[in-house]
Amino acid sequence: MKTCTALIKRNTKLFFKDKGMFFSSLITPAILLVLYATFLGKVYRTSFTTALPDVLKISDNLLDGCVGGQLISSILAVSCVTVAFCSNMLMVQDKANGCIKDFKTAPVKSSTLAMSYYFASLLSTLIICLTATGVCLAYLAVVGWYLTIADVALMLSDILLLGLFGTALSSIIHFFLSSQGQISAVGTIVSSGYGFICGAYMPISQFSEGLQKVISFLPGTYGTSLIRNHAMRGVFAEMEKQGIPSAVVAKVQDSIDCNLYFFGNKVELPVMYIILGGTVVALITAYIFMNKFKSK
Repeated sequence: MKTCTALIKRNTKLFFKDKGMFFSSLITPAILLVLYATFLGKVYRTSFTTALPDVLKISDNLLDGCVGGQLISSILAVSCVTVAFCSNMLMVQDKANGCIKDFKTAPVKSSTLAMSYYFASLLSTLIICLTATGVCLAYLAVVGWYLTIADVALMLSDILLLGLFGTALSSIIHFFLSSQGQISAVGTIVSSGYGFICGAYMPISQFSEGLQKVISFLPGTYGTSLIRNHAMRGVFAEMEKQGIPSAVVAKVQDSIDCNLYFFGNKVELPVMYIILGGTVVALITAYIFMNKFKSK
């Protein structure tokens, strides 16, 4: 246990000291902010207004709260995974520069070494993502705050679960990498592509029907929907208080992926938790067995 703790501290300190890895982990939140400033904000506003009948009007403050909730849920959903890939690069760098050989010659179990990388990456990911959450909540307080303490607590639990998912997924993929070039290639693919397939950059409802069915098999999609539901629950409750019919609110929820459907059947929030949690357990189990098999 002491050895694992010492390795976790070592890996965490190295991540925050390495400016390249640290700043690369901040690229995705920065890209999303730039996208929002250029055109995502307009796209989000359009998706809301088109989902509402012409005879219904909502206040600008409520509309800003809607757009802000969708924005921060997109940022946090993507960051939990992309930051995990960046913080877990240390595992590959140790292979590339030969540090892993020193660990293997020392009396350190391969399982201890593997889990130290996992927990150090998870810790670094959560530090950055929780800091980003604070910034996002501050932004939401300025443009339109409709959250309760329970909503914030549920958002934090979603971030923890997505952090576990992102770290487990990156651990398995990085297990097969051994060079700086491979790190760069994987990082670029994940940073540019994950936001689209999880429904953060563009609502899944705007994709073709066939692509929607394919994306419905991806667990990250449900993680995005969980954060979005909790970030915008207060907004939808306020809409109903202002007299907007429940059917119209449900249509808005469908348009921004708060409601997800698996082959026509609505996926409820508890089922989303089961899907994402089960995926985390499966990925961690696979990661453990991969390291045990390699050791043997």
